[in-house]
Amino acid sequence: MKANTADKLSIKHIVNSKITSVDFNNLDFGKTFTDYMFECDYVDGQWKNPTIKPYGPMIIDPSARVFHYGQAVFEGMKAFKDDHGEVWLFRPEQNFERINLSSKRLAIPEFPKEFFFEGLTTLLKLDKDWIKPGFGNALYIRPFVIATEPAIAASPAEQYKFMIICSPAKAYYTGEIRVLFAEKYSRSAHGGVGFAKAAGNYGAQFYPTNLANQAGFQQIIWTDAIQHEYLEEAGTMNIFFRVGDKLLTAPTNDRILDGITRKSILQIAQDIGVSCEVRPVSVTEIKAAAQEGKLKEMFGTGTAAVISTISAFKHADDLYELPELENSYASKLKNTLLNIQYNVSPDPHGWRYKI
Repeated sequence: MKANTADKLSIKHIVNSKITSVDFNNLDFGKTFTDYMFECDYVDGQWKNPTIKPYGPMIIDPSARVFHYGQAVFEGMKAFKDDHGEVWLFRPEQNFERINLSSKRLAIPEFPKEFFFEGLTTLLKLDKDWIKPGFGNALYIRPFVIATEPAIAASPAEQYKFMIICSPAKAYYTGEIRVLFAEKYSRSAHGGVGFAKAAGNYGAQFYPTNLANQAGFQQIIWTDAIQHEYLEEAGTMNIFFRVGDKLLTAPTNDRILDGITRKSILQIAQDIGVSCEVRPVSVTEIKAAAQEGKLKEMFGTGTAAVISTISAFKHADDLYELPELENSYASKLKNTLLNIQYNVSPDPHGWRYKI
């Protein structure tokens, strides 16, 4: 990865903040954006001109390769404000490493670390008032890269734009989540880009998810593309199953996103003495556990979702309702995670990153 280290971060300040027009108690996820955004361009083999400027539309050529060949990757992060007004990120190094891993898979030049962290921290300082304290409040951060070169030849672009935009957020899911186990459609396959946060991964699953929504389900839990027998992940979450007193989750591979919340939950579970198995989990096994009354919980984990409890699942013609638990693993793990993210409890693994 190359950066023009002579380039200094440029800041173009807003004239008036739009924050006073925002109702922070009634936010639709991802539809309200802060005052500033960060951008940096890849031209002539180097990342150049890191800039923070007022959030707004951008001009892009209709022949930009992103529109024709899908060279686009992104990340999802959150900033949290504690009761003392300090702002924290959660494991941002993991997001930086993952966006470059995704970029490499899509033949996009990797982004320099110094530009990423300087741009991100400066942006959050400028937009600090958009981050509200209290559990459930956060600033969702979306770094992304797109191919901007105006050319429609089927080959990797030679020009790109890296950007970071921010959106104040509350809960991604509210209410019960009911899921379908995939039987026909697939999210990804061996050797593909399932492990990357490539834009096309999400676009391709919208249609089958719409079908699930029409049937009364909020998400699909994707299965392996060959047999549709092994449960992998949902559209916006990694998935955990509690069978008896043990948590099960699928191992990451080239089809499954290496979720940062997922790996954090695995560590927290170990810390509090919850037994976990990371191994292939089959549809047959989970249906049998549900029939025998051994399936106690299912929940998803992700940056936006945090931990979201699943109340029911369906496969073929079989529908299973899960029990409501007062002292669930999901609630214990979520509270422990939130206490770390909001600087309420000690951070034994050094996950917090102070802005």
